Amino acid sequence: MTRSPTLETLGLFAVVFVLQGVTSLVGLAAGLFVLAPPLSTNPWTIVTSVYAHASVGHLLSNSLALLLAGLLLERRTTHLRFHLFFVTVGAVAGITQVVSTGLIGPGTAVLGASGAVFGLFGYLLAGNVVAASLLDRVQLSPRAQFGLFALAAVVVTIATGRPGVALVAHFTGLLAGLLAGAAGLLET
Repeated sequence: MTRSPTLETLGLFAVVFVLQGVTSLVGLAAGLFVLAPPLSTNPWTIVTSVYAHASVGHLLSNSLALLLAGLLLERRTTHLRFHLFFVTVGAVAGITQVVSTGLIGPGTAVLGASGAVFGLFGYLLAGNVVAASLLDRVQLSPRAQFGLFALAAVVVTIATGRPGVALVAHFTGLLAGLLAGAAGLLET
């Protein structure tokens, strides 16, 4: 039986959520799991924040979305590539959220896997036969393709946004996934 990186990631979500609960009892959860400015204070949160969640609802919504995208994508890539892509896109999305909000005011803290999950969906959208055929027929320049992907990421981010949601992280994750999918980055 082969291991499922999607199910392993769900397991990590559960373990981290339990650890968050335990460490919050002694006031350590934020320093261990929340990515907050300045990034150099707790650099490990660049990774741990990707697997942490603010509530049971947050955990369940990201878990469901991960199941939908992850189970489809894991069939097309290796175990290692899946995990590296997930944590890298999640980390970049989180860093971008913290840094960009710090440019316009006090930087906001972030946690959760939604940037990484948006990356998986972006990969599925751009890295499939239909999308590749369409992009080949239209023959857009790399710059125009990037613009099209950025516009798609803006539209999806706005459509799925609501107060308190890390919109920049969602945008960053989706755009990274779209670009990686178009490039076939995870294909074996």
